[in-house]
Amino acid sequence: MCLSIPAEVISITGDMAEVSVGGTRYNASIKLVEDVNVGDFILIHSGYGIAKIDEAEANDTLNLMQEIKKEMQKEIHN
Repeated sequence: MCLSIPAEVISITGDMAEVSVGGTRYNASIKLVEDVNVGDFILIHSGYGIAKIDEAEANDTLNLMQEIKKEMQKEIHN
């Protein structure tokens, strides 16, 4: 099973993009995704953009991941 994370494209230089995930910035290859522009949201996995998604889907996924994190922290501290 693979996990990909939604990220917003901040800047593009050639086939590389600087992306933001919850305010943390990473570099990701965008060779596998067509027509990526600054402001787009992409799924990243192992340093590669693998698909474009819309902003609503990205936000829904990030919110769900935050909920999971909170529940896991509750389990650890109980």
